[in-house]
Amino acid sequence: MSRYAIQDANLGGDLATWNGRVIVHDSRGELEFLLTGDIRIVECPRSLPPEQTIELRFHPHFAHHQFPIRREAYQ
Repeated sequence: MSRYAIQDANLGGDLATWNGRVIVHDSRGELEFLLTGDIRIVECPRSLPPEQTIELRFHPHFAHHQFPIRREAYQ
């Protein structure tokens, strides 16, 4: 299964992190739906161990979302 990360153009292309862990999610489409701004959604490097990542659903700013996302719930 692919994991996707958020690349922040304002941080020189670094992957977005929270508490030192790279934020990842298994759905590129959901990331593109939820996030806007000067970012790119990229495939997470396979060399990045899981213990150095945090799934988007566990990030405090996204904990109130239910995954998988139902787009009709956001209208």
